[in-house]
Amino acid sequence: MFGETSTTEDVLAGIDLAGKRVLITGVSAGLGVETARALSSHGAEVTGAARDLDKARAALKEAGADIDLVELDLASLASVREASDQLLADGRKFDIVIANAGVMATPPMKTADGFEMQFGTNHLGHFAFINRIEPLIKDGGRVVMLASSGHRFSDVNLEDPNFETTDYTPFGAYGRSKTANVLFAVEFDRRHKWRGVRAAAVHPGGIQTELSRYMTAEALDEIRKRMEARQGANGQPFRFKTVPQGAATSVWAAVVADGDEVGGRYCEDCHVATRVTDEEFDAASGGVRPYALDPDNAAALWAKSEEMVGETF
Repeated sequence: MFGETSTTEDVLAGIDLAGKRVLITGVSAGLGVETARALSSHGAEVTGAARDLDKARAALKEAGADIDLVELDLASLASVREASDQLLADGRKFDIVIANAGVMATPPMKTADGFEMQFGTNHLGHFAFINRIEPLIKDGGRVVMLASSGHRFSDVNLEDPNFETTDYTPFGAYGRSKTANVLFAVEFDRRHKWRGVRAAAVHPGGIQTELSRYMTAEALDEIRKRMEARQGANGQPFRFKTVPQGAATSVWAAVVADGDEVGGRYCEDCHVATRVTDEEFDAASGGVRPYALDPDNAAALWAKSEEMVGETF
């Protein structure tokens, strides 16, 4: 029914979300702002989390989205704990949590806690935040993790998550963090589906947003060429998605899709993606690598993540 060119409004046509509460991270630009706008315009009560609240307020005002905000810096466990404690003290529950925030292809950087920036922000920050607020997710709720086709660059490395003994590459680190986002959805879904809470990972598609702010023009051009070549192998020209098209899969997985269909799965273009083997990888325009859905890999990542953040969930 929906596909690559579907927008948030296509997906939400005729849907009334009055009475639903939604929490979205990364609402200061791009996909986060559009996701908040779309869901709130259909009646949902939305709370947004952002590192820079002034920037978020300005972006949301321009988009016409009137939502509550909480300060959250995913690159700081102290901020993660403060934000989650604030929400827990408030006590109001959520039907949907969308982990939208993230960074991509950064130079070698560390979080406030000494983690490699992309793994620490994209995965560990969300890992701690969502697990800490898990009691606020209603029975039958939904968790959506913003992953990426970038997960196909690399599996997680649980022996050296901070690149202390392996050579750092911006996209290798990005791939690890995005694989971790998918694996988190797999394990969170396994742990909480007994009460109807389902978790899915989504790839929004190729979109030009602030996520690429650390990348050079040459690097962006190289990515475009790779995507054009990959799409060309399937007989279709490459086009960047619009932001409403990019946010559509998040909204679809959160609101429209059946929980049993998307729970513990990786989705793209408003459908569940197929698994892509190593042999198929170069020619594929989409799909998910098997290691990102491996339940043993997901359980091992969970245990390592608990060790790294110093909390057991």
